[in-house]
Amino acid sequence: MKNLALLLITLFSYYTANACDKCVNYNNEDFKIKSASVKHDKKLGVTIWEIKVAGQAGATTPKKAGQLNGAPVLGYVFPTTLKPTDVGFNKTEGIVALALTSHPDFDDTPIWDENADGIFDNDGIIWHPHWVILTEDKRVPGGLSVKEFKKEDKSVILPKTAPNMPMYMDSPGFNVVTEGNSIKVIVPDYRINNQTNFKFDAVACFMEVNTGGNSTHTETGEKPMLGVYKVYAVASGNLSLPYNVK
Repeated sequence: MKNLALLLITLFSYYTANACDKCVNYNNEDFKIKSASVKHDKKLGVTIWEIKVAGQAGATTPKKAGQLNGAPVLGYVFPTTLKPTDVGFNKTEGIVALALTSHPDFDDTPIWDENADGIFDNDGIIWHPHWVILTEDKRVPGGLSVKEFKKEDKSVILPKTAPNMPMYMDSPGFNVVTEGNSIKVIVPDYRINNQTNFKFDAVACFMEVNTGGNSTHTETGEKPMLGVYKVYAVASGNLSLPYNVK
């Protein structure tokens, strides 16, 4: 818990102190968070995660970069106090977060067809969920990145739904719904180890993929594979994870 608190303080300090030129294009009402909630429906055995914004949730999506290197990713992210093992990863340090993302340059949900057109690798722009482990990373303005690992590391455990990438990211396929100022995702209880007593916050942010230079999906590259470059809003205002599941 101490390490988690330090990571959260790091992210908040970057949120208040750093800027990102290209991120300004998406700094609008669609990413100004007004409230966040996670509600448990015992009868259905699910939790409903929701973020409400001042504008239209999910209406703003990234503009194509035309390549994977430098590809923009927009996200509505729920940092939580869940453990990595609760969502199918091995025990490891970092923040377990549920990220609802959109990115037109690539598709990282190879077993899901979000736009139901029979093609499984063309719908990265459609808002979809990922479990990620976030860790401190001073190589990016946002101060955090998705935690990476070496491909030969046999201790790493990923869910069966994870894409083939050397980082702690899963593509669980949960249903994401945008309507008006709300974006929601529905998570079955058994997919979070039946945990319904955890704390969370909500963040809107800009991320970017880096595959160039010396960054070959390893921790020692010039930039992380997927880093946070700008935080637009934090539901709590201070990233203290004050919210409980209702």
